[in-house]
Amino acid sequence: PLRQKCLSRFQGESEERDKDSTIESFVTNFSNIFESDLLPTQNGEELTERFLHEVVSILLSYIKKTYDGKTKVLDFHHPHQLLEGLEGFSVELSDQPEPLEQILVDCRDTLKYGVKTGHPRYFNQLSSGLDIVGLAGEWLTATANTNMFTYEIAPVFIVMEEIILRKMQEIIGWGESEADGIFSPGGSISNLYSVLVARYKRYPEIKTKGMAAIPDIILFVSEHSHYSVKKAAAVLGIGMDNVIVVKCDERGKMIPSELEENIIQVKKQGKVPFYVSATAGTTVYGAFDPLVHIADICEKYNLWMHVDAAWGGGLLLSRRHSHKLSGIERANSVTWNPHKLMGVPLQCSAFLVREKGLLQACNQLCAGYLFQPDKQYDTAYDTGDKAIQCGRHVDVFKLWLMWRAKGTRGFETLINRFLELAEYLYKELKTRKNYELVFDAEPELTNVCFWYIPPSLQKIPKGPEREKRLHQVAPKIKARMIEEGTTMVSYQPHGNHVNFFRMVFSNPATKKSDVDFLLEEIERLGKDL
Repeated sequence: PLRQKCLSRFQGESEERDKDSTIESFVTNFSNIFESDLLPTQNGEELTERFLHEVVSILLSYIKKTYDGKTKVLDFHHPHQLLEGLEGFSVELSDQPEPLEQILVDCRDTLKYGVKTGHPRYFNQLSSGLDIVGLAGEWLTATANTNMFTYEIAPVFIVMEEIILRKMQEIIGWGESEADGIFSPGGSISNLYSVLVARYKRYPEIKTKGMAAIPDIILFVSEHSHYSVKKAAAVLGIGMDNVIVVKCDERGKMIPSELEENIIQVKKQGKVPFYVSATAGTTVYGAFDPLVHIADICEKYNLWMHVDAAWGGGLLLSRRHSHKLSGIERANSVTWNPHKLMGVPLQCSAFLVREKGLLQACNQLCAGYLFQPDKQYDTAYDTGDKAIQCGRHVDVFKLWLMWRAKGTRGFETLINRFLELAEYLYKELKTRKNYELVFDAEPELTNVCFWYIPPSLQKIPKGPEREKRLHQVAPKIKARMIEEGTTMVSYQPHGNHVNFFRMVFSNPATKKSDVDFLLEEIERLGKDL
């Protein structure tokens, strides 16, 4: 009965759709139609078209709700509720095929019970928002359903990737003929590539002989760096104990003198310092390490310099803010995630390396069934042997399409607006008595970190008791926020600081009124704590 109720509700929604819609609304009874009736089944064209029209209609309805600030960011349910089933929506798998009517209900309910990451009041992660042209690019990519390992089966996408990588290298400040790169499955894998390639450059014998053939090598990261560099050390057999964490100043920037001191100490121990990961836009504070000073030290001691600009790389597109990455052109490699500040749909991460040919030499195995040298085209365009993967998803098209639609200046306008919103929030927090900033400095990126101080804590002097109680405030507010579904923002402890809210801006739908809403909502949900 619940399923019937749900199906009839779906049919009702179909009937109430806008009559003037450009997509023709077919009155089709899908209750007796199955997947086996669709293409490539003979004469399946019409049913396929009608089914896909219904799917598109569900997606368009969801997109409209996503942009509507009056709707909820999420309709929260606990895992056990999803597992038990909700109003005819079950995640269990069946042996027999379900009719397409149920499949359409499943599509709609999957979106209904998920998080609207494109909602103007979704601030939970560094990647948020819903770019319509990027979405179109993702749809086309899925329709083409090809693989990025050879030009033979992905000719247009391979050329687009080369064009985009060349553009990004040029923006970093490298000559197009000398650099190389690849799109990888996320910033963590891009950072892993940086360690992999750096190690191969220094010790090419690692590829055949393994870690036993080389000395103890040491990596350096800042206290505020992303955990993925330590994970890369674990994955690559270097070991997390061989990653030295360098102290940062109160703003979250690596201290160059501390880096140099650590390098000298490692050398005294008879180990080999070989790699530094500097961060351009830290995850929590949005801080930029002093890249010029770090580059000087890397040159002095012959260390590979990687810049993790996964979050902050987008600022390179802004003439107003690109100076914050001054020195990045001296890096040996760079991670840059367009799916963050540039708003490209997940996922889209570029690993860029200054020395051409290094990726290929490090990773190639010349598999005869893929990379035949006697093809009729220029096999330099077979990029698969540069990757540690075999199959590689097409991540480039949505970025290429967005760049065509926006132009570099369009990305610049978008990114500048995010920084303006961060500045607006920072100034608002300074004027509100119920809030305290984690550090009182204008945001360098779009991260703004703050505590909400409920009335019950405002008269308690600073000390262990206040800190203990304050540590519980953000999690309790976040729990209420999720239950009500009105907005989402992240929180975490960091270093000596108890739990605080971390606000980030990367959503093109967000306005100043959404910032005001967030602050008022935090006060509404937390005033009785």
